[in-house]
Amino acid sequence: MAKNPLVDQDVYPPFDGFPREGLNFLSKLKKNNNRPWFQKHKTEYEELVRFPMQCLVVSLGRELAEVAPEFIFDPKRSIFRIYRDVRFSKNKAPYKTNIAASFELRGSKSPIELPGLYVGIEPGEIFIGGGVYMPSGEQLKAIRQAIVTRPADLESILRNAKFKKRFSGILGDRLQKAPLGYPKDHPQIEHLRLKQFYVGIETKHTSCYTATFLDIVSGTFRDALPFIRWLVKATT
Repeated sequence: MAKNPLVDQDVYPPFDGFPREGLNFLSKLKKNNNRPWFQKHKTEYEELVRFPMQCLVVSLGRELAEVAPEFIFDPKRSIFRIYRDVRFSKNKAPYKTNIAASFELRGSKSPIELPGLYVGIEPGEIFIGGGVYMPSGEQLKAIRQAIVTRPADLESILRNAKFKKRFSGILGDRLQKAPLGYPKDHPQIEHLRLKQFYVGIETKHTSCYTATFLDIVSGTFRDALPFIRWLVKATT
């Protein structure tokens, strides 16, 4: 992987894999999650972790420009900060021990989470997918209304051969009982009980070491798009 000298010029080479040293850095950060250690090794983070992710983001933008034009792939905006918000957390470790990016809808200025795409990499595990991880109460109502009033729309997506080959179904926490206002024997009760709506795959972190990781991520995003767009339509 190329080093970091071109970042200031906003020039990113094609993604050719994460360096093993980048994942090793995240493992070390987990054992040394404190400001003095991170400040001493910050250059390693920028060169071995953040810069490869920026290259992946840019390459995804080029790869998906025609099939997902409504999403933003920005090497500066899309990547999550390494710094944790510890204000309301018992865990006061200051840094995240993964590198992740989310891809939002263009033109969105909503204060609440909207359907989007996501990739997260950490030692031992990678998650690639998309949806709404923390829907608001109004979003949940809208999604459940779409499930009830247009059930065929969602079922056609879930039964699609590409979708079924890639994903195990809709992921997320579920209510123990039927949501208020819906009978427990409703034909769509399994979907109505969901409190989160996202799809995705998990893979070993070693899959990110080569350029083919770009194909894995872009392919997963392509197959998730019909579901993501269904969520966008349901919530907006």
